[in-house]
Amino acid sequence: MRNLIAVAFVEPVVEGLEFPRNDWPLHITLVKFDVVELQAAAGAQIETPPGSGDPLAAKISALMADPVAAALGCRVRVGGEARFGRAGSIPVNLIEPNEHLQALHNALVGIVEQLPGRIPTPAYTLAGYRPHVSHHGDKRLREGDAVALDRIALVDMAPGGGHSTRRILTLWTDGPA
Repeated sequence: MRNLIAVAFVEPVVEGLEFPRNDWPLHITLVKFDVVELQAAAGAQIETPPGSGDPLAAKISALMADPVAAALGCRVRVGGEARFGRAGSIPVNLIEPNEHLQALHNALVGIVEQLPGRIPTPAYTLAGYRPHVSHHGDKRLREGDAVALDRIALVDMAPGGGHSTRRILTLWTDGPA
């Protein structure tokens, strides 16, 4: 299984960036999922782009390209603070309801549900989706800030099988990254 996540970064990043698992750039999670590697997906009919160094990432990126392109550049507004996680240990800023962000999330969930794999937290998808940006030390957004969805990415949560880093596999941008 590959552990992947689609996110909208709110800080500058570049494709291929690898960062420690506890030092994420600020982002809005779009959908987190586990997917079976292509060679392990017995009987699954998944065509891959020729010449791809990571055929699974290339295929998933191709499937996500249209809904991502439709959402690039839309603006969302940062809402109030909340606490997520076990015992409310993770401070976050909620993102105010936004039809474009919700449509992107819904489309990506639909794509992921067609892949051989699973969404580990289905209660937090579709009607249960609560977009937010986790605080990271002093890095955080402020209520009322406007954020453009101009850096949407597919991220590997365990590149090379190691869980200590994360790697941006595909980065879609609306303007300079």
